[in-house]
Amino acid sequence: MKNKTVAIVGATGAVGREFIGCIESRGIDIKGLKLLASARSAGKAYPFRGKDLMVEELTDKSFDGVDIALFSAGSGISKQYAPIAVKAGAVVVDNSSAFRADPAIPLVVPEINARRIQDHKGIIANPNCSAITTLVPLWPIHQVNRIKRLIVSTYQAASGGGAALMEELEESSRAYLDGREYQPKVVKYPYAFNLFSHNTAIDMATGYNDEETKVIRESKKIFEDEDMAINATCIRVPVLRAHSVSITFECERPISPEEVRELLAKAPGVKLVDDWANNYFPMPKDASGQGDVLAGRIRRDLSDRSGKAISMFVAADQLLKGAALNAVQIAELL
Repeated sequence: MKNKTVAIVGATGAVGREFIGCIESRGIDIKGLKLLASARSAGKAYPFRGKDLMVEELTDKSFDGVDIALFSAGSGISKQYAPIAVKAGAVVVDNSSAFRADPAIPLVVPEINARRIQDHKGIIANPNCSAITTLVPLWPIHQVNRIKRLIVSTYQAASGGGAALMEELEESSRAYLDGREYQPKVVKYPYAFNLFSHNTAIDMATGYNDEETKVIRESKKIFEDEDMAINATCIRVPVLRAHSVSITFECERPISPEEVRELLAKAPGVKLVDDWANNYFPMPKDASGQGDVLAGRIRRDLSDRSGKAISMFVAADQLLKGAALNAVQIAELL
């Protein structure tokens, strides 16, 4: 990325601010950084490498001279402005759902399918955060013993709903502890000390919410395996920024927990946290603020007599590996 100008669209949002932090913390050598957001955010300042960068209003002219544009401002903004950025000469890495299902647009997790970056025609899609968290530790297993069936239950943090939902969790928790009434503003249900089905629309024909459908479809696209059987249940939990996932997978051939641990111990982007003696396994508090997917609780699925199924538990920072870090890794590979 040396001598490249990078733009961040949605720079004032939770993921946008993590984009800035990732570029700085990873010591990425860039020519310049432009911060873009709505008119009401223009003029705000954010520190970057000892200086304050001013946020500019996002317009059709914002991408002149930009080489790479990192988008995290919602699918509507991406659909409107990503083609404009590409026409101006930038490569877009988009964190929204706008382009993920498009077969012509690469959907990339660098540890899994970095080779797909070269297929881009101006836009690369950053996957759903739960899909990333689930698939990074499954990929090294899938490579040596194909996973034919996958069941996941997600425990998704407030950060997946943006800065406003994180604020609602904090405010409603204070109110709950103080015995005060709190009227939810961002989600329909009380968030403090509660959990509920992911706050996306339910498909009335299938009973699955939109988040569950995304996990299923995107997993198949990333693994390039439309025959994989996948089921997902996605739940919002009162955690600030790290998603967790309970995973049970069935391979084509028998596989042992020891084999899985050996594969994950050397897998890129994965940290093994599997301390049976101390009952210490992946937790959101440990996943938050770092870039690996934590994996543990690796054990046989006792309901499967064939020896082909394993259950485990994983956790990752939704704002980092689930969003900003994954996108920045793609930009580095560009």
